[in-house]
Amino acid sequence: MKVNIRNIRKQDSDELIRLITELAEFEKLKPPSKQAQKRLLDAVFSRKFGIKVLVAENDRKLIGYAFYFFTFSTFLAKPTLYLEDIYISEKYRRSGTGKKMFRELIKIANNNKCGRLELMVLDWNVNALRFYEKFGAKNLYNWKFYRISF
Repeated sequence: MKVNIRNIRKQDSDELIRLITELAEFEKLKPPSKQAQKRLLDAVFSRKFGIKVLVAENDRKLIGYAFYFFTFSTFLAKPTLYLEDIYISEKYRRSGTGKKMFRELIKIANNNKCGRLELMVLDWNVNALRFYEKFGAKNLYNWKFYRISF
């Protein structure tokens, strides 16, 4: 299977929303509302937020995506690539697409002289945990993530 990893284009918008809806179903969450979809697409194609999106395509069909952005580590004094979401459609999992996408993210982090790549994984997603551990990712047991929602 030939998979191309590239940056998102505006004409990918509908396919991106389809994939995000698939991820919501997979995580047993409510997908973004129409208003949230519009805000999301506006943010993706605006420079204001610094959001980057890679997509994976096969035969001109999007089969996966990765949302990422850069933060900064004061102690390393280097940027950090933060991976917000990575998703591959179920039919294309175990095809090497996720590995190819993740390797591209590591390459982007290295090219931007990042000190690290960070992400969060749901504790029940054992396949994802194993996937990241194969790349050398470590669970930071002594750190707890908190969220304030507005």
